[in-house]
Order: sequence, then C-alpha cells, then structure tokens
Amino acid sequence: MAIDFSFRRKGVSKLTTSPGVYILADLNNVPVYVGQSTSSIRGRVQRHLTSARSDVIANRQIDVWEIAFVWAYPVKTNAMIGPLEAVLFHHYHPKSRLMNGTVPAKPSRRPKIPKPADVVQVMSDEEIAEKKGPELRLPRQAAHYAQLVSHFVSVKNSDQVATSMDAHFERLAKYHSAMLGLSTPEKK
Repeated sequence: MAIDFSFRRKGVSKLTTSPGVYILADLNNVPVYVGQSTSSIRGRVQRHLTSARSDVIANRQIDVWEIAFVWAYPVKTNAMIGPLEAVLFHHYHPKSRLMNGTVPAKPSRRPKIPKPADVVQVMSDEEIAEKKGPELRLPRQAAHYAQLVSHFVSVKNSDQVATSMDAHFERLAKYHSAMLGLSTPEKK
C-alpha cells in the first residue's frame, strides 16, 4: 500500500508552526519517537515525513511508513523544549521503546505529563486499516530491521542506532507473534 501523500500533507498543515516538542506515533497511535524543534513543529515533522534532512531517517531509526499520528506540544520559550522533551521521552520509553537519536537526561523529579495541544492524524483511516495487519507489518518490519542492522554494521555503529535496533526488534517480535496468532491449526 502506498502512502497517501495528499492526506499526509493536509494533516501536517494542521500542525502548529510554534517551536516545541512533538511525538511521532504509529498506526496504533503508540509513540515511536519524541523530537523537538526550536523553530516550527510543522516544519520539522514535514522534514521527517519526507525524509528530508533528518538524522533519524538517514540512520534508518524510524520507518515513516508506520507514522500515522503526530502529537504536538508547543512551548512559549525555547528554554522549555529540552526539559519537556526529557519528560515525555522518559514517560513513554518504558511503555513503548522509542527510537530517538539521542536520549535526553532523565528528569530529577517526576513531573506531571502534559496532554498534547494537538493530535494530528497524518494517515487516512483507510490506509491505517489496510496497513495494520501483521501480514503487511511483519515483512515491512523485517526488511526495515535488516536495513538498520546493515547500517549499524557498515555505517554507524552507535548507541543511538543500537537502541533503535532494540526497539525495532521488539516490534518485529510483536508482529511475528500476531502473525502466528493468525495461523490456523493443521488438520490431522
């Protein structure tokens, strides 16, 4: 299934142009990446989703094929960005391994987790429904994992890429289990 770029552009156009923090979430609206922009959340997300000048895309850490939702957390001052990114990263990472390029320092206290100002869908309901099945997600994830391993071995052997490999392997195992759950027992 091809990405509906028209729907994606319309969704991204609804994002704020304010600086702040954003979360890229998958087909199930589960966070996979927490990022920041000191200029425009919309502009930064657009670069991620078009693979233009984005380290996490260049390093194959996230697969934009799975990105269906963006959560936006605009801030009043750029000084608020780093602390907010750290809070969100350390809140969501234990629940669903994130694929960030760098891991922000853990906050010294447990602050209240803010709600996003906006949650924008960047993939149509039809496309999400079609892509959600493990019969599409498993081979896609296996191929992406293989690309990430190759990149790790031949280009960038780093802690950040290794962390993303762990996150992708966890997703691969989940899709594998879901696929096996779809299998029917053999008749004797």
